[in-house]
Amino acid sequence: MYDTRFISTVSKSPTPLTTKWEAPSNIALVKYWGKTEPQLPKNPSLSFTLSSSVTTTEVAFTPSSLNNFGFEFYFEGVLKPEFHPKLETFFERIANYIPWIAAYTLKINSRNSFPHSSGIASSASAMAALSMCLMDMEKTLFPQLTITEFNQKASFLARLGSGSAARSIEGPVTLWGANSIYRTGSDLYASAFGTALHPVFNTYQDTILLVDKGSKAVSSTQGHQLMYNHPFADQRFIQANQNITALVPHMQAGDLEGFIKIVETEALSLHAMMMTSDPYFILMQPNTLEIIHRIWEYRKQTQIPLCFTLDAGANVHVLYPKANKDEVRTFIADHLAKYCQQNQYLYDEVGKGAKKV
Repeated sequence: MYDTRFISTVSKSPTPLTTKWEAPSNIALVKYWGKTEPQLPKNPSLSFTLSSSVTTTEVAFTPSSLNNFGFEFYFEGVLKPEFHPKLETFFERIANYIPWIAAYTLKINSRNSFPHSSGIASSASAMAALSMCLMDMEKTLFPQLTITEFNQKASFLARLGSGSAARSIEGPVTLWGANSIYRTGSDLYASAFGTALHPVFNTYQDTILLVDKGSKAVSSTQGHQLMYNHPFADQRFIQANQNITALVPHMQAGDLEGFIKIVETEALSLHAMMMTSDPYFILMQPNTLEIIHRIWEYRKQTQIPLCFTLDAGANVHVLYPKANKDEVRTFIADHLAKYCQQNQYLYDEVGKGAKKV
């Protein structure tokens, strides 16, 4: 069954195009963990769109004389056939929504500004960047598309590649998932959160501590599947809904104490689901816990409103207002960097979403 709102017609005149887009990673404040097919979330999520942690993807569309779709995928200039199965699944899922693609062959060249498969939502930025390229071609074929239609369908397509990719199209704060309070929420696509938030969140900082830059032992896809028949799944989905309802007023008022409590609760709840699934697994590393304790100690001693969140991995996102940037970055360099792999961490901040480059 297909959502007819997002089905385009077949173009009668294929045209060549090369386009390049950059899409950011995102970090969920209220987490998405558990889904149904096709890539529909079991609970809504709210996220910061990032700025510097990006995937840049160039797609060359060449009309196929045999009207036979095909693609090649290159990562950082090297042909990567091992990525083809995931991309084949993606193109199969979206074929009915962009039927014009059957008349093209694609050369896809992608690169990240950060390590992929390390808990920095690399699949999110990658699928978002690819979807923006696809929508750029659709806009070329169908110029009447509005910006809203463009972004909604880009998010819709990206979701079919990686659920959280839906949240990497717009920014700085994005909502994905239907809920009873905020009517803009949809399970089909994410959108920039329309409710006015306190200005402090327009420039919020995120320093990503690279505790482990390697691939995760358990992928997010596998983790989502383990939410089926999870003993705490139903309560977790209720909790996520309640936390979005509670978090937004804190973000509207600039109440950082309330913001911190919910964001850290969500991070720990996400990993609690992993540790209580069957089979259970742990993606945090000992240094992840060391960093969390150092953050708690520093916040207690200084009253500076920094906090942590975690994605599905060992790395730690340190969140803090721009007004506290200098002292927090000094603290990170002096006291947290030693817990990072090769002392590496990435400075980032909230951003406005994907852009053409």
